Amino acid sequence: MIRILPSMKQLSLYNDQLMPALGLGTWKSQKGEVYTAIRQAIAIGYRHFDCAPIYGNEKEIGTALHDALLAGDVTRKELWITSKVWNTHHRAEDVIVALKRTLADLQLGYLDLYLIHWPAAHLKTVKIPKTKEDLISLQQLPLEETWQGMEECVLAGLTRHVGVSNFSTKKIKGIQASAKIKIAVNQVEAHPYFQQKELLAFCQQQHIALTAYAPLGAYERASLMPNHTQPFLSDSPIIQRIADQYDATVAQVLLAWGIQRGTAVIPKSTNPDRLLQNYQAADLSLSTEDMDMLARLDSGYRYERGSYITLEGSPYTAKNLWDE
Repeated sequence: MIRILPSMKQLSLYNDQLMPALGLGTWKSQKGEVYTAIRQAIAIGYRHFDCAPIYGNEKEIGTALHDALLAGDVTRKELWITSKVWNTHHRAEDVIVALKRTLADLQLGYLDLYLIHWPAAHLKTVKIPKTKEDLISLQQLPLEETWQGMEECVLAGLTRHVGVSNFSTKKIKGIQASAKIKIAVNQVEAHPYFQQKELLAFCQQQHIALTAYAPLGAYERASLMPNHTQPFLSDSPIIQRIADQYDATVAQVLLAWGIQRGTAVIPKSTNPDRLLQNYQAADLSLSTEDMDMLARLDSGYRYERGSYITLEGSPYTAKNLWDE
């Protein structure tokens, strides 16, 4: 059996700061459940928590963090807290406003990492676009302007690092051309069916850490896709055979794969047993043969399509959103 880890593996950022390689994602963690999940995760040993205001649960997460800190379960310096600026606040002057609201909800004085959630902008009054008129093109509101706002957040001491999410190599290069503060992290979908090998290699060459969301295959996203045809990762006989070999779960194999290839992983769960199992995955070491077999599963299958951004007539298309 896999033992409980005495400490978590870390990823080194460009400035030699360390980020825990395994964290807890909070997307789709329901109100009334996420408080308990955060408290249980901290007790297990989790120190990395991935949040966002669009998830609708930052206030409850903030209460859990506050209570854990007050109880002495963990210190603030031991925690790594990530959040994101939503697409409604991409103007430079709006970024810091959004961050201050997130900090108030999370009951924190600063974040460890603040990300641009998507390389796309909406009208400030529109949380989720319904028509093309709800969107603002990158020609009207360039990502470089949003990054200036991100940099102001660092200078104000409200976040230690800044980064991006759902960004391609092309979009990262666009920001890098004028950035005064380096991109620390790029958070993207990554799992054996969608390995993002070229993007990972680029980020590693640029000393940008890559965090994999949906590391278990994005079941929630697949359920929303009427034409979903890709088998779930849990149904893969190759992954199941590897799991049986190590007396591990399929999820543990997937998370160990992500960590072993040099990415951080942020699986979501509010189930106490799965919280523990996922945490223990960081202590599982796969063989070179196992890693090679998993590498051959790459089919380029993306669960997250950004379909609410690429609406009919939108300035964003599947091609220019992902640059693929």
